[in-house]
Amino acid sequence: MTKKLIASSTALLILVILGCSTAPERAESKAVLEAKVEESLAEFKDKYPSIKNYFNDSYGYAVLPKVLKGAFWVGGAGGKGAVYEKGRLVGYTRMTQATLGFSFGGESFREVVFFSDKAALDKFRTGPFTFSGQVTALVIEAGATAKANYRDGMAVFVMTRSGLIVDASIGAQKFKYVPI
Repeated sequence: MTKKLIASSTALLILVILGCSTAPERAESKAVLEAKVEESLAEFKDKYPSIKNYFNDSYGYAVLPKVLKGAFWVGGAGGKGAVYEKGRLVGYTRMTQATLGFSFGGESFREVVFFSDKAALDKFRTGPFTFSGQVTALVIEAGATAKANYRDGMAVFVMTRSGLIVDASIGAQKFKYVPI
């Protein structure tokens, strides 16, 4: 019974994530998302001071303040965020993720994708953008120093918020961008 419940919950989560719009439709929704993004930025900078260099040196970045992930062999994740170019809000993004493998549980996390230059940000903006299983994120743990190198013009940082997941899976993150 528990396995069916977990599998059903994971499937429902994936359907909900895939059905979400990219940009908030109402002014109130935009204000809430932008406040959550600002809160996430402040938390990243406060807890991990070395990440400030990425905010200062990158051409742009995408911030997803709350990504929900669930898995029972097959996993799904998703969240909405905002995209900045030279520190200025230029659009919104939605991320969906699908995984397959030894993966059980659920978690919530924050994610920041830094773009080293205009070409990397333009590549992200020009259409559905997908990170393959070969692109890895640096999961920031308490007390860790945020050190990552740009790979193909991007550096990804993830901060776990809550939950517990055992994950040895392969998959991809897909991003959709909508300009303001």
